[in-house]
Amino acid sequence: MVGEAGRCYSSATVGSMMAGPHRPGPLSDVRVLDLSTVLAGPGCARYLADFGADVIKVERAGLGDTARNLGWRDAEDGETLFFKGANRNKRFIELDLRNEADRARLLALVAVSDVLVENMRPGKLDALGLSADVLHQANPKLVIVRVTAFGQTGPYKDRPGFATLAEAMSGFAAINGDADGAPTLPPIALTDEVTGLAGAFCDDGGVALGRGPSRRRQPARESGAADGTVALLWLRNGEQQPRHGSGSLLRPTWHLQDQRSEVGRRVHLGRLGRGEE
Repeated sequence: MVGEAGRCYSSATVGSMMAGPHRPGPLSDVRVLDLSTVLAGPGCARYLADFGADVIKVERAGLGDTARNLGWRDAEDGETLFFKGANRNKRFIELDLRNEADRARLLALVAVSDVLVENMRPGKLDALGLSADVLHQANPKLVIVRVTAFGQTGPYKDRPGFATLAEAMSGFAAINGDADGAPTLPPIALTDEVTGLAGAFCDDGGVALGRGPSRRRQPARESGAADGTVALLWLRNGEQQPRHGSGSLLRPTWHLQDQRSEVGRRVHLGRLGRGEE
């Protein structure tokens, strides 16, 4: 079920956000502030909303989320499908965080929330007067999840980045595609989806541990299951996994011929070890 995705509230209605609707689910007693944009950060908050959390998405006053103008639009209401998919089951409010009064309104929401999700470049919230220290002064138990391309520290920390960079730099694209072809990116925003899922898992852990300290998501380093095996093979053996085309060393694909119709078919088989039947 998609929430009121096409509606933004003015900053004057923050008070109406304080008492959220009760939604069924294991996270029904959790409130989340979603300051993020596009896909990975909103996806993180979406998973929490799907499990019953009261998620308030804070959009830029007068601009809204970039995803409102990204990709295909719903024929019924004109809203983009990317935005609806990443922001279902949320409530919405507009705030201008450059404005002192609106920053005060945000901190009032922080005081009654459990989780804050953001994906600004490192230092941007600090520059707005909303550093982790300030947020924790308003709510010492607040869990902060930061979704960034290259983390909060290091030589690349100030660089922007989306899924494409993570999939390329991690080696994920290099092992995809035909064996004699070019590196191939996935046809979906795979890293954004995986990062959102990892961020939601991190949120749950922080809340379960007592609304603990700041938690960080670094999609360029956590781009999916393949990232770990590719990196480990290189670091331990000095080898680079070759491109195998469809399938892999562990999951081969056989091309079979149907004699009745003379139509080629590809069959994917999973191999089980002893005792796994």
